[in-house]
Amino acid sequence: MAVADLVMEVPVIELQAKPEDESVSTTFVFYNKGTKPVKVLSIDSACSCLSASLDKAVYEPGEKGTGKAEFKVSSFVGRHEKTVHVQTDDPAQSEWVVSFVLDVPEVIKIEPKTLQWWLGDEATAKTTKVTMTGDKPMVIKGITATRENVEFSWKEITPGREYEVTVKPKTTGEVMLGALRIETDSSIPKYQRQLAFFSVYRKPSTQEP
Repeated sequence: MAVADLVMEVPVIELQAKPEDESVSTTFVFYNKGTKPVKVLSIDSACSCLSASLDKAVYEPGEKGTGKAEFKVSSFVGRHEKTVHVQTDDPAQSEWVVSFVLDVPEVIKIEPKTLQWWLGDEATAKTTKVTMTGDKPMVIKGITATRENVEFSWKEITPGREYEVTVKPKTTGEVMLGALRIETDSSIPKYQRQLAFFSVYRKPSTQEP
């Protein structure tokens, strides 16, 4: 029985982004390894950050095809796996999945990203570490908080590379969620402001079995 069989030249398409990239584009190659033509009906991405297109709608047996894909890098950091789903007219391969991996180098690391207190706990000071992990050092120019119910300060540990940010709620008597806006002297606009978070949560209730 004649069948269509779209097959990628490589199983996964890997893209490497530079820290300053707003988007990354690539082309990819595939083949119809089957014995009958295959018609592409639609292309859908599992993420709005990824768009893709193919060079034509119908691929004959043995024919080579090419596609184009574009990632909007936005605030992505690290390794991200995404897929594009191609619908075809062949019941045996009605959906063909194209896999991508986007790798974006880390430039600023904030750990922990969120400082947390339980409702009613002692309002002790806690510290998060900001590390400039990119090729170029960066300096913290200033920090502001989205809530007035916290006191905070920061100090430089290693010039242009390591900082400690200390946060202390004025009270833990009410639930709160806020952020620190960390401003840097980065030459890349999207790294000129980073966010660290703080929260006061209600302890989850425990029930006896």
